[in-house]
Amino acid sequence: MDSRTISNINEGILILLGIRKGDTADQANRLAERCVNLRIFEDSNGKFNFSLKDISGEALVVSQFTLLADTARGRRPSFSDAEEPEKSKELYELFIKAINKSGVHARGGIFGSRMLVSLDNNGPVTIKLEE
Repeated sequence: MDSRTISNINEGILILLGIRKGDTADQANRLAERCVNLRIFEDSNGKFNFSLKDISGEALVVSQFTLLADTARGRRPSFSDAEEPEKSKELYELFIKAINKSGVHARGGIFGSRMLVSLDNNGPVTIKLEE
């Protein structure tokens, strides 16, 4: 197992990005915009009033086709709703570029590889966004 550190961030968010068949570049761009502007960081009163942009935070984006698992039947999840790897990689890279264009520093991993992802979760706050 390769133990190199590929990407890391300081304060910010970990985005697990699942790409569904039929997802588009427009959807990826809108979702990136939502991620950087969503007010999920607390102010001094403990209210969610600050966005990733407001705190000068960073984003670590991990491609995660397993988010699209269908577990309705049987014992083995189906991933038939996940986009094909070539198209997924294209949208994944576009998503990261869109975040960077917004002024928020975004990093990714190695698309399609197994990675050990570590998270120090200050919250915990986990939010599912769909476009």
